[in-house]
Amino acid sequence: MQSKTPIDWSLYVVTDAGLSRGRSHLAVIEAAIAGGATVVQYREKAASTRQMIAEAQVLRELTRRAGVPLIVNDRLDVALAIDADGVHVGQDDMPAAVARRLIGPDKLLGVSAANLAEAMQAVQNGADYLGVGPVFATPTKPDAAPPIGMEGLREICRHVPLPVVAIGGINATNAAAAIAAGAQGIAVVSAVVAAEDVVAAARQLRALVAAARQRA
Repeated sequence: MQSKTPIDWSLYVVTDAGLSRGRSHLAVIEAAIAGGATVVQYREKAASTRQMIAEAQVLRELTRRAGVPLIVNDRLDVALAIDADGVHVGQDDMPAAVARRLIGPDKLLGVSAANLAEAMQAVQNGADYLGVGPVFATPTKPDAAPPIGMEGLREICRHVPLPVVAIGGINATNAAAAIAAGAQGIAVVSAVVAAEDVVAAARQLRALVAAARQRA
């Protein structure tokens, strides 16, 4: 990532208001960080722009105190408004090259990739890391592309010179396998956000990633 501060991608937690059991984004993310989350992505598709900025600003203050990077999904305007650490774009969002031009060289740019061609294009467009998947079927995104499986994840990790975060159906049963396939971290939504005990869920996943990395 050139001269950017190195990021620990181990446990990348993505917000989802619909899965959080009525808890606020702040409550969930505070607990996730207490359990070991190393990166937070604010993802909100239903709120107004004003509400998104207000919610993201609260998370920005929390993550800054905790020393955890905050990434905003898709909404570059919200990311810039709250001085987030970066933005993450999917294949149907703002083109990565345009996002990079607008956020400048110092902010993190993440790009979703479901195959090697998309991954290599993201590298060319200035991505700092890739969200690769869906590795498994996921109820979080019903419109997601077909699962790429561990072999698809492994292929991208083998050929791309960027940190890869595995996403899509990742949980305690397969987190270690994702790291063994070459991912630097796992991105989770329901495995943490929907957990009854968010701290414990995050702690378990973080430990699984650490153990898998030692074996790799």
